[in-house]
Amino acid sequence: MLKILKSGLQTSVQDLGRTGFQKYGVIASGVMDPFAHRLANLLVGNAEQAATLEITLVGPTIEFTENAVIALCGGDLSPQLDGAPVTMWRMHPINKGSTLTFGKPIIGARSYLAVAGGIDVPEIMGSKSTYLRAGIGGFCGRALKKGDEISIGNITQQQSLAFQHTSDNEFDWLVPPTRYFEEPVLRMIKGKQFDLFNEDSKKRIFNDVFTVSSDSDRMGYRLEGAGLALGHPTELISEAVAFGSVQVPADGNPIVLLADRQTTGGYPKIGQIISVDLPLISQLKQGQHLRFKEISLLDAQQRLVEQEQYIRQVKAAIQLKQEEWT
Repeated sequence: MLKILKSGLQTSVQDLGRTGFQKYGVIASGVMDPFAHRLANLLVGNAEQAATLEITLVGPTIEFTENAVIALCGGDLSPQLDGAPVTMWRMHPINKGSTLTFGKPIIGARSYLAVAGGIDVPEIMGSKSTYLRAGIGGFCGRALKKGDEISIGNITQQQSLAFQHTSDNEFDWLVPPTRYFEEPVLRMIKGKQFDLFNEDSKKRIFNDVFTVSSDSDRMGYRLEGAGLALGHPTELISEAVAFGSVQVPADGNPIVLLADRQTTGGYPKIGQIISVDLPLISQLKQGQHLRFKEISLLDAQQRLVEQEQYIRQVKAAIQLKQEEWT
């Protein structure tokens, strides 16, 4: 059991999202940084889609009321276990009664806490993710608060064998951390309505610097910068949108749609951030800057294939390591 002693800014239960229900108006939700979430789960022997805690900027204080094995991946929010720094991107055995705290964000905005066995909350429409605005899923449909007690799922026989004969010193390896940037360059393919924008906007979207505004959340990041405009006024029929779609409303400031995006949108989409770069924008804080760089669809697909190959290699290496312990 995880007991929340302090709530932090916003900590919620998330997994890889609620798929298959957008046609009914139910959003996908899920983690903002799928790469960090997947790696954290693999490190503790979970399935990649197991639920984790998504911790945003100001982390909670968590007491472990039972022994556990954890991993923290994603943004570095200065985690400490019983006052000692916790190394990110590696597994850690936790003794009953230990307390996990967080301090000042070093890099990134979101950290993912995976616990061997997963976070045990009911599945709603095939997912354990929290849709905060609608109060659906996760733990009581909301962010965690002081006094909450979160159950840990049962570990598998292989996890049990791997962990019971292993001392803390044997957990001294980690996976290479993902590099997050203060001012990332996000690769983007042209959107379906790119050609509707005027020539100046087509150049400025790839040349100018944009700033994440204070009016940003899990639904979308509003960007401040070059005012973008269509060549001619155009009415569009609403259509499906995706994680990373860059749409431009009438005020000319782009909005990047994220995990809690709506199911459809009627604003013209000037671009689509490629899948492997979604963690980079998801880890930005308000006030940080970013740029866009054009990439072809073929190159974007190749980068995704390379990322999936890397994850498979990491998964195989972790499984071999754990088999050594059994």
